[in-house]
Amino acid sequence: MIQVGDKLPAATLQEFIEVEGDGCSIGPNAFETGKATAGKTIALFALPGAYTPTCSAKHVPGYVARAAELRAAGVDEIWCVSVNDAFVMGAWGREQQAGGKVRMMADGSAAFAQATGLTLDLTSRGMGLRSNRYSMLVVDGVVKTLNVEGAGKFEVSDADTMLAQAQAKA
Repeated sequence: MIQVGDKLPAATLQEFIEVEGDGCSIGPNAFETGKATAGKTIALFALPGAYTPTCSAKHVPGYVARAAELRAAGVDEIWCVSVNDAFVMGAWGREQQAGGKVRMMADGSAAFAQATGLTLDLTSRGMGLRSNRYSMLVVDGVVKTLNVEGAGKFEVSDADTMLAQAQAKA
């Protein structure tokens, strides 16, 4: 499992882009984690799935609500990562009003989740291999804080915890 002090694993995440610009076309665009985190401070949080109850009611809304405060604490970007495709993440982001606040990053084949060692097997619930619920503060590609939730919990990967950690690192 990834630890504080480790570099993020090399992986490709996808984001559904709705407005063409900054070298990105409309539709799904691929981003290499190494290039996308270079020289930046990223508040990354991952969750089991788009449109699932805790993720939709608490996890994403907390980061959307705290986005300005996280930026003021030195966070350049906020990423929500889930084992879903870019189309689903894009639609969910629109519904959550995440535009310009939280990047909804798709890990469609769970490659990033597997590379971090933070997977959750929900096969018995018909959802297959997913990401565990966690958050991490990443500075120039290196994990500075890591908050992994226990099974069925939502206690340490929330936006308030991340904000406190970002403020402490500033």
